[in-house]
Amino acid sequence: MTANHEARPVQALDEAPARELCGIILHPAGHTLSPILHQAAYAALGLDAVYLAFDVAPSALEGAVAGMRALGVRQLSVSLPHKEAVLKLANHISPEAQQIGAANTLTRTDDAIVADNTDWVGVLRTLEPHGPWKGRRATVLGAGGAARAVVYALRHLGMDVLVTNRTRERASRLVDELGGRVGSINEPYDLLVNATPLGLQPQVDASPVGAEELQPRALIFDTVYRPLETRLLREAAARGCRTQDGLDMLVHQAVEQIRLWSGHSPDPALLRRAADHALQGDTALR
Repeated sequence: MTANHEARPVQALDEAPARELCGIILHPAGHTLSPILHQAAYAALGLDAVYLAFDVAPSALEGAVAGMRALGVRQLSVSLPHKEAVLKLANHISPEAQQIGAANTLTRTDDAIVADNTDWVGVLRTLEPHGPWKGRRATVLGAGGAARAVVYALRHLGMDVLVTNRTRERASRLVDELGGRVGSINEPYDLLVNATPLGLQPQVDASPVGAEELQPRALIFDTVYRPLETRLLREAAARGCRTQDGLDMLVHQAVEQIRLWSGHSPDPALLRRAADHALQGDTALR
């Protein structure tokens, strides 16, 4: 995993080999906090495991999954841009991942690799404290893998979901498969979710919508977590909106990932503290 265009580890393991090897595949890999969350959970739970980040270009995805089998990797988190493509490489697909049409988790069980989606669990657990949501209106920005998990969770909460995306055809396909309807940002909403990468480092000055399109008193949920306070959330607060950053979603989906392979669930508050501590040193947040 060292040649150009192949999966390459972002960090090296300088200690005795652990019993279980886990990690994350994404491209590019610089923005991920997942190793910090998972290692904190392993330490708290007493799990003999290590978690590494691998920068995997789209052309190397098939080889990376083959490497997972060959090396006996227990679990791989799957991030951008692989969440939809990875479904074709798994032996089995969970009902949730099948319906969502995207996976953020590959878990090895014996000689099989199972694709699952815990992103929707992360969305659900993040929004539940702000509820109840049944019968209320949600607008989702984006139509990719993350947006599909968001829509699945919002429908699970009983919300009336509207999807808007720069490519209307992709939004139409999403709602045809998961429910909801295609619309515009100008329609009323109680919840606005940014499920695009706009605002993610290094594009910290980008926002998926103009400040004038933010509706006061609505909850604005940005799934981007780095930076923690995005331009979208800053402008939302100034407009009198409630805000929710993307870190809780990341934490809760990680908790579910760890439960899938280990049978144990770490304390979400512990993982949140570990991530907050790591972000304190991020100069892009100051």
